[in-house]
Amino acid sequence: MPRFVLIGLCEPPSPDKQQQFDEWFVDQHIEDTTKCPNFVRGSVFKLSGPHLDGDTVSGYLSLYEVEAPSYEEAERVLNEWQADPNAWEGRGKHLETLEKFGDYPLRVNGSGWYELLKSFEGPKAGA
Repeated sequence: MPRFVLIGLCEPPSPDKQQQFDEWFVDQHIEDTTKCPNFVRGSVFKLSGPHLDGDTVSGYLSLYEVEAPSYEEAERVLNEWQADPNAWEGRGKHLETLEKFGDYPLRVNGSGWYELLKSFEGPKAGA
């Protein structure tokens, strides 16, 4: 089965929304999305510093590993999952937190589906 990653470049919309971003996106949204059928793993990373002279376009990166016949199928399943308020037992809390804030406490700077072509393990794999 093909493996894809869904990458999101996100951050709080303003410094005063950091706590809301942490509570909803970091503490709930990543787990909630990872419960979607065909998702293998979900992770969120916080930018620690630049690499070489490259631009850093986002303070956070979300990364979801997904097994699906195509990215279109993965997107379809995800959209259906996110539309279902009863998708899993923790879904209600996630939606209540969003409702409490009144709006999404994040800004998406970019996102997309990427198909895995090759993967190599380093010395720390399995350690």
